[in-house]
Amino acid sequence: MKNPSPKQVASAAAVKAGAELLKHFHKISRSLIKTKSKHEIITPADLAAEKIILSAIKKNFPTHRILSEEAGYNQKNSDYLWIIDPLDGTTNFAMGNPLFSVSIALSYQDEIILGVVYVPFLKDLYVAEKNKGAFLNGKKIHVSAENKINNSFLTFCHGHEEKSIRRAIHIYSKLKLAGRDLRQIGTAALETSWVARGKTEAIIIPGVNSWDVAAGVLLVREAGGLITDLEGKPWTIHSKGILASNKNIHQPLLKIIKSIP
Repeated sequence: MKNPSPKQVASAAAVKAGAELLKHFHKISRSLIKTKSKHEIITPADLAAEKIILSAIKKNFPTHRILSEEAGYNQKNSDYLWIIDPLDGTTNFAMGNPLFSVSIALSYQDEIILGVVYVPFLKDLYVAEKNKGAFLNGKKIHVSAENKINNSFLTFCHGHEEKSIRRAIHIYSKLKLAGRDLRQIGTAALETSWVARGKTEAIIIPGVNSWDVAAGVLLVREAGGLITDLEGKPWTIHSKGILASNKNIHQPLLKIIKSIP
């Protein structure tokens, strides 16, 4: 395809990377799992998927900057920044849990303008462009209309830093009692996508990296939801915490979260 758009490149790269991940699924032995930090691991599958995505972006948009979980930051003089997590949910993947995803986002002057999340095992491709709506496999999606926390399905991630994990434990205990159910799925990109499609009402993450949620943030926004940090301030790619919701239960959730030291 001549001069493909960012959406076309990201979508194709996500699907191709997802196919590569499935080739490795159930074939990763413990000896191949490396430790990045106390609470983070990496596998050969992460690197193989990342290579596919980076190759596609560099080929089609050689002047753009790139921030990828495994490869780090590519410093170039450009207003465009690609934010990539080639395998979101590495621990799930390594354990044989099929809930993992590929996340690719593009920002312009620090504002997310494109978000793509692909869930290989389910063959779910989520795509959002700024001011153009959010879609799942080509069909428009929208957040749920639920307006009561006690009827809401919530998901939760704790991040990797000790400080955020400790705070997460306190938040978890409060929210577990407040909602209909609270689950930790283990892949923030997928969980934000579920908020966008109305499968769940909110996701709460006390400590997060931008590559985990950048694509999902735009999906939720374009699907009619609301995104802030845990103080209620507008979320940016530099924010450390995130609350993504269907908008209706956002303020009640913030009230609970803010009540916790």
